[in-house]
Amino acid sequence: MPLLEIIQTRQVTASIRLDEPTAVLIDQYAAFLHATADEIVDKALCYVFAKDRDFQDFLRTPEAAHVPESLRIRRVPQNGAAVEAVNGASKPSNGTEAGNGSRLRS
Repeated sequence: MPLLEIIQTRQVTASIRLDEPTAVLIDQYAAFLHATADEIVDKALCYVFAKDRDFQDFLRTPEAAHVPESLRIRRVPQNGAAVEAVNGASKPSNGTEAGNGSRLRS
């Protein structure tokens, strides 16, 4: 039996919009922790979801399984060739690319 267990996660690229001060704080927190903006957003959201007891209760309801998708997700095939748009979005709107940490500003 191996001494280490490697868990591979499936990552997606999602386009979100943030208030500019929030985006700046994400960059600053990432620098503070020597991490990427993607890691900060991912871990912060996981932390909030896990700590919110009302949300955890909601997840156990049938309603949680039928929530309409609103996040614009782009899935990249294993070889990284073509990009498939999901949820009707073909290109990101003006916001933060959660998958690569880049920020577009108008």
